[in-house]
Amino acid sequence: MDSIELNSLWENIKSELVKELPENAQPWIAPLVVSGYDNGVLTIVTGQMMGRDLLRKNYYNSIVSVIKMVTKNPNSDFVIIFDENAAKKLKKEGEKLQKKQVEVMQKEQAMENLSYMQSASNLNLKYKFENFVVGKNNEFAYKVAKSVAENPAKKYNPLFIYGNSGLGKTHLMQAIGHYTIFKNSNLKVKYTKTEDYINDFISNSRKTKDSVENMSKFNKKYTNIDIILIDDIQFIEAKNKTMVQMQHTFDALYNKGKQIVITSDRLPKEIPTLTKALCTRFEQGLMVELIPPEKQNRIDILKKLALDNGIEYSADALDYISEHFIENVRELEGAFNRVCAYAEINSLPITIDLTKKVLKCNEDENKVTMNNIAEVISDYYNIKTEDLIGSSRGQKVTTARHMAVYLTKEILDESFVKIADFYNKKHPTIIFAYDKIKKDIANDKKTAEIAREIKQALKVL
Repeated sequence: MDSIELNSLWENIKSELVKELPENAQPWIAPLVVSGYDNGVLTIVTGQMMGRDLLRKNYYNSIVSVIKMVTKNPNSDFVIIFDENAAKKLKKEGEKLQKKQVEVMQKEQAMENLSYMQSASNLNLKYKFENFVVGKNNEFAYKVAKSVAENPAKKYNPLFIYGNSGLGKTHLMQAIGHYTIFKNSNLKVKYTKTEDYINDFISNSRKTKDSVENMSKFNKKYTNIDIILIDDIQFIEAKNKTMVQMQHTFDALYNKGKQIVITSDRLPKEIPTLTKALCTRFEQGLMVELIPPEKQNRIDILKKLALDNGIEYSADALDYISEHFIENVRELEGAFNRVCAYAEINSLPITIDLTKKVLKCNEDENKVTMNNIAEVISDYYNIKTEDLIGSSRGQKVTTARHMAVYLTKEILDESFVKIADFYNKKHPTIIFAYDKIKKDIANDKKTAEIAREIKQALKVL
């Protein structure tokens, strides 16, 4: 009997032994190796001395019965030989398997710990460096954020990232947190929205019998960490007590050499009611701006989104979306998702015709434009439209311009960047105008009535 036939015979015998013998005998069967079959006697080799003795003593008759059945030889028998070389090989394989199992367990534990730390740090798993699409508009900010993640608190501290909504500030900020946790799990990271910080402070600073203890816990929560990520700091304006507390948090972390990362939709000095103390602290590190992506970057973002979700598309469909959604990544992705949802529900391919049908970017339904609003407001306030759009700073023109900014944002939902371009003003000035009129309408009936009358003239009521 050649080796191939012998091994085939043995595999058949082993498979029957697995069925025949009890479960506690299986570990002794698995490492058995056949070495010969002569004159009806099967020679089996094992590297387990205890296994040899147990099989002989407890299962001899069962094994002989199986061998006779498979070989169809009523005179068949077997012998089990202990082999030192087999024992060494078995030991080596056992150690290798054990090492692999330990490595798998350690990896699983590390991933479990990592997942827990990311959750405890309040991080969103999708915001990582590897899925941040880099272009000319954000390359510098990306490199700075990566440098901070690799060497927290060594340079660029604090890091202040600013720019319009939807450009990736939160993504970059949280990517720093994810990278840090993955590379150095000993460091504690905390991400918080400014609104959550404010609410947390208000909740813990209420005067109760436990107020001292509550504030102590609050301070530990925000200062007993290595990296703090504070999102949308512009919402802290006009919250005087919270700004004082934020200053204490900042100083405690900074003086201990901890990394501080902050995002905002504008520069510190352009947040109207921000205290000078906080403003100078935010400005003492590095401030980097995120601007709207260029067309190629917008296309790259859409391609990445399609690739990540296994979506097929036509190139001209992506080109169309990138041409019409230019202000921020959020609206770009939103447009793409609408097209994908429509295509999926109706089992249609993503083509240029389908994209146009869903997004309707070229429809002209006599919609109100920024020019319409400027002209109607100029008539209402009895001023020249060129003064409204130009550099005139008279009180009457300024008031009219503030109202124009507010209504343009409310009616058209245009970005502050576009409105700023239209009125030849800086982005923070436009935000200030919008916030002012919004507040005045809420508190002053006359301003609210003016806004209503202008909307009537524009036929949007």
